[in-house]
Amino acid sequence: MDSLIHSLRDVTIRSISVSEMNNNVYLLTSKSTGAQVLIDAADDLPAIQQLLEDSAADSTAPTKLLRIATTHQHWDHVRALPELVAAAGATTSAGADDADALPVPVDVRLGHGDIERFDDFELSAVHLRGHTPGSIAFVYQDPDGPAHIFSGDSLFPGGVGNTQKDPSRFTSLLNDVSERLFDAYPDETLVHPGHGLPTTLGAERPHLEEWRARGW
Repeated sequence: MDSLIHSLRDVTIRSISVSEMNNNVYLLTSKSTGAQVLIDAADDLPAIQQLLEDSAADSTAPTKLLRIATTHQHWDHVRALPELVAAAGATTSAGADDADALPVPVDVRLGHGDIERFDDFELSAVHLRGHTPGSIAFVYQDPDGPAHIFSGDSLFPGGVGNTQKDPSRFTSLLNDVSERLFDAYPDETLVHPGHGLPTTLGAERPHLEEWRARGW
């Protein structure tokens, strides 16, 4: 199956699902410079390397993996991270409050609102506290269309991420998701979660109070 899910004005977005946990791995490639960011080196290094090979057709310049970004510290999202860092030589980023739990040194510790530029495209960091202390959603704003949110395990179709039935963690996560995603971006914004199928903020927005009432 073709891994290409979006061909936008400036970048392509590819995605594959790996491991028994069906983790999503995302790859953004600049069409003009070949700069690349991979989000969540979850598992299966050969599959990720094939993804990188397939993406060579997405740019008029030679592709180069500049950054491996991690949405959060959980083991199922980082199993291929040490191998990929060693093979590709890319720098790493993660939320500041999760960085020390990753299996590799983290080059860039991200806080809420940080913006990083990779040649000709940017990713914004949105800190979403609750699933883990340092969970980060990465946002790409397409100049000609809706934003794309790579939400890790903080937002899925049908609810927020698992907070182990801890009311304070659930409230923290739902508040952050509500204020930092739903209040900040319009309905057409696409959400690419850490597992499973994509959604839009518009599809999920009517259910926010329902989620709050049920407590998960």
